[in-house]
Formats: sequence, structure tokens, C-alpha cells
Amino acid sequence: MSLNWKEINRILEELDLPGFQIQKAVQSTYEVLSLKLHRGFPQSSGKTLLIALSPGACRLHETRQTIPKHATPLRFAELLNSRVVNGRIEEAVQLGDNRIIRLILRRGLHRWRLYLRLWSNAANVVLTDEEGLVVDALRRLPKRGEISGGRYTPEAALGNLPSGGRDYRIRAFSGESFNAFIDAWYAEQGGPLSLEALRAQARKTFEAHTGRLQAALERLREKERALGDARSFKEYGDLILGQRSAITPGDSWLEAENCYDPAGGTLRIPLDPRKSPGAQAERYYERYRKAKKGLAQVQAEIAAGEQELLRLETARDRVLAETNPLALHTLLKAGSIQKPLMARNRERDKKRPGLAFWRKDWLILVGRDGAENDLLLRHYVQGKDLWLHARDYPGAYVFIKRRSGKSVPLEILLDAGNLALFYSKGRNNREGDLFYTPVNYLRRAKGGPQGLVLPAHEKNLHIKLDEQRLKALETCRLHAST
Repeated sequence: MSLNWKEINRILEELDLPGFQIQKAVQSTYEVLSLKLHRGFPQSSGKTLLIALSPGACRLHETRQTIPKHATPLRFAELLNSRVVNGRIEEAVQLGDNRIIRLILRRGLHRWRLYLRLWSNAANVVLTDEEGLVVDALRRLPKRGEISGGRYTPEAALGNLPSGGRDYRIRAFSGESFNAFIDAWYAEQGGPLSLEALRAQARKTFEAHTGRLQAALERLREKERALGDARSFKEYGDLILGQRSAITPGDSWLEAENCYDPAGGTLRIPLDPRKSPGAQAERYYERYRKAKKGLAQVQAEIAAGEQELLRLETARDRVLAETNPLALHTLLKAGSIQKPLMARNRERDKKRPGLAFWRKDWLILVGRDGAENDLLLRHYVQGKDLWLHARDYPGAYVFIKRRSGKSVPLEILLDAGNLALFYSKGRNNREGDLFYTPVNYLRRAKGGPQGLVLPAHEKNLHIKLDEQRLKALETCRLHAST
């Protein structure tokens, strides 16, 4: 349940925000923002103002919970830190009964307006100048004009906004501080950001991961059992060579006594009528060698899967032991369950040919010549991975490995484009056009040089080499992959 308009007024009355200085903005997830405030001395006069936009739990109040930081600084908090930190709050009011709070902030000669819209299905935080020109919004909503350069002046439409209603009441609480009561209430039972709900979400997430992993392990064990029977291929080869005199050209079967089975019996071994007995035996020996090699690989995958299952169980216990709902929310939003998988992938990536770059959780592969391009195409990329190549110059194939449910961000596309141009003959021109298309739209050029492909449905990307971007990429390079 989100705060109603009367509860918001009660909280603003208790907080008495005018006069407080903003020391820092922290954004732990895309839905949770906090402002660290201070007013005079002693230090105990500081507050942490929590702003949560989760549906069903929209609110602002002082919190005593530790606010965790996101693994990487998030855009809107960085904007506030650059514009309003060290500024003071001059006004903090709710606009009518519409659950829109306006904070007027002043830093030096600049005055800003920070609007907090606490609507469960359309919550947002918007920073504007005094005329209502939007600097930026926590959630960018172009249709509402809540993007940089748009206009946001809810005061002008105050009469047309949905009313918070006159029948709402402040929920019953004990103690003198409604803020303290609300902070504890949301931590315990406050909808999607309560500790109970977050733990249920964590259990569901872990169960989904372990369920998929256990199913994959069962498939691997079935494959292991099937490959474990491959020794019969070697036995077939031995029996064919031992009974070659009994085979006549055109035979489709060989019936031989099973000397490998203590119980005896007769085996009926399929034959290729077009092959000699020696070639027939070699065919079975080759199947045995492949099966033996595949068995070792499957067993290694089973061991890795079992280790991953143990890691998931340990991570589940650690996550469920967390008592700070904000920290638990951050852990779930940051995808901490999958991060060790990424680390394991980095170790696997060291075996790849060419160069590899790990950039903002995206893997970019670079083949520097025809041989590396061909190896990457054959063994290390799949249909949905993105392929880039300089349009008018010979050079590298660059691949962006897909992430399930994610589209390639522009920044990653520009990173890969810079690498494709840099590792081509067009490097000295400092700019050029690139092809890019998914791997499943590539086909090999018949009779062409090693690695040569012909793209379809390709798009064009014009790149100017960016030295700063290339330096940043060098720091993300997995050096052991070369």
C-alpha cells in the first residue's frame, strides 16, 4: 500500500525539510533513491530521506536503514550529485491532495525544482529549472514530456489532476514519530519492498535457477549413460576384424558370438554393404573415439554444474539471511545470483582465439585474421550474436555475444564498431562504414578464402575512431585470451 496524501502531509510536517542541505544522492536501484540531508550541528541533525517508486509501495520518509550503493553509479543520482548537492531545501510541499511533492532547491545562484510523483502506476522523480524545463527524470517518459528538454509544470494542471480523495486516513500507529512507524512498517509488510516479499521473490528466483540447472544436469547424466555404452562400438570393430572371413561383399549384417559377455549369446552387428571389413571396423572405432571424447566433456560439464548448484545454495542462504530490505532489493535487482556465472564464463573465454573484451557485462570477441575469424564463426558464436565488419576494408570480424532478454545498447555497439575499424585496413583513415547483422544472416562464400562470409539483412554504421573509447576498452580486455 502506497502512502496516501494525508500521510504524505504528516511525514512532511514531521521532517520539516526547509533549511536542510543535501549532502549526497544515492540510487540503489532504478526504483529507490535517497537523499542524505544535514542541517547545522550537531551531526545527529542529519537525515536520510528515502524515495521509493515501486508499485504498491510508493513513499517518501526518513529511514534508519543503511542505503546500499549500486554496483555502478546510476544516471539520475549522478545528475543530482552534480546539480543539487550542497544546495539547500527552501520549500517542501505537496501540491493539493495529489501525491506530488515539490522540493525547491537552491545552490548558489541556481534554483531547481525536484518533483516526486508518488502514483503507484506512474511514479517518477523529475528535476526542472524554475520555469519547468526538464533537466532529466528518473524514469524517462517521452509521451508525458518527462525527458530532458521537455516541460513539467504540474501546478498548471492542478485542477485536472486525479484527486487523492477526502476519505483517506492516517493509519494508526504507536509512538511519537509517524516517520519511524512508516519506515518499520514498509520494512516488515510494505508490499513489494517488504522483507517478507523480497525473501519470497529471492526464493522464487533461486528455485527457478536451481530447477533449470537440475534439469540440465539430468539431461547431461542421461547423455553420460548413453556415451558410457559406447564401448560396444569398439567391441563391434574387434568382432568385425575377427570375423572378416565370414563377411561377403553386400552383407548388411554380421552375426557373431559375443565373446565380451560372460553369458555368451549372439550379436547382430549392422554393416554398410559398400564398405570393406577393415573400413567397417574403422567406422566403429571412430564412433568409439568420438564417444569417449564426448564422455569426458560431458563429465566435466556435470562437475561444473554440480559446483554451480552448490554455489547457488550457498548464495541463497546468504541472501535470505539479509535483514535490510533495501540491501536485499539491491541484491536482487543487481542480478547477484548470476554474477559468479559471468566470472566462470571469463575463465572459459580465455580459451577462445583472437581478442576478448568484457564491457559492462557484454562480451565482445575480435578475430584479427582469416583463421581467427573462421574459428570464432565455427565454434564460439551463435545465430543471435551480432557480427560487425568494416565495409570497404579487409580486417577483423567483431562479435557481440547476445544476452538473453537484452538488446545491444548503443554504447556497446559503438565499442564494437571502434574495434572493427581499428583492427581493419581502414584504421589510418580514422573513420569508415561498417556492416552489422546477426550471425544467422551470414553464409559462407563457396570457394572463397578462409572465413569469408556474405551477409544478408545487414545495416550500416558509420564510425569515427574514438581514442578515449579505445583506451577504456583496453582496460576491459581479457589479456589471457590471446
